[in-house]
Amino acid sequence: MDSEENIFLQNNDNKISVKKSTFNGLIIGIIVVIGIAAFFAGSYITNFNSDQVSQEELQEAISKLELKMLQAKLPSTQPTGPVRISIDNDPIIGNPDAEITIIEFSDFQCPFCARFHTQTLPSILEEYIDQGKVKLVFRDFPIQSIHPNALPASVAAECANEQGKFREMHDILFENQNEWNRVETVDAMTLFSQYASQMQLEQEIFDSCLTNGKYIEEIKKDLDDGRIYGVSGTPGFFIGNDKVGYVELKGAQPFESFKKIIDSQLDA
Repeated sequence: MDSEENIFLQNNDNKISVKKSTFNGLIIGIIVVIGIAAFFAGSYITNFNSDQVSQEELQEAISKLELKMLQAKLPSTQPTGPVRISIDNDPIIGNPDAEITIIEFSDFQCPFCARFHTQTLPSILEEYIDQGKVKLVFRDFPIQSIHPNALPASVAAECANEQGKFREMHDILFENQNEWNRVETVDAMTLFSQYASQMQLEQEIFDSCLTNGKYIEEIKKDLDDGRIYGVSGTPGFFIGNDKVGYVELKGAQPFESFKKIIDSQLDA
């Protein structure tokens, strides 16, 4: 998982320069990793008799206890009740009315984020998202100090979303990460423009959106929210809803880690 250090987003003239040095100056600052002690308050009370319950019922009880303990690790401004994590107005993959939400804080240049989207997400799509049970909300968390092309990539995705093509740009950015992640920013932006052309976006509108940094403030909002929620690296996930609360997963976890949490929440 990529670590976050010495970044904050600054946008003095609301323009994205195509020079790498200028892009590096867009985000300067510090994200502090907040140490959250794992504390599970209260008790889990059961009147199960081990001679009268099935293995399935016992496993369900254990899963619910594990879920509550994971939720207790989340930072929260609320002393009681479910932990709430905002989805803001960010792009959604899947049914907007799905019962369970995966909120992802991600960096398009992060190799671990690409690993999640190529190795784990397809299984989540097949079993949950395509079935209308889960939706994925993508929130930007570009770590500009080590990924100088991450910010313009986030802007490119937002500009594509403006034309209803976030999913397509999201996929092409991750699938072609090795093509644009090590080139100069001016060349990366040229590639993003080419991707937009391949997707048959309105080219002039997209290019203007990309070079003018139209969504800089929106990306800054995602960064700020992620910092409040204790995100210190990418990818970072919060799984749940306002009713059952959210469970945090850090890093490019395997499908089984998501499945265990999602199944427990769907049964709650």
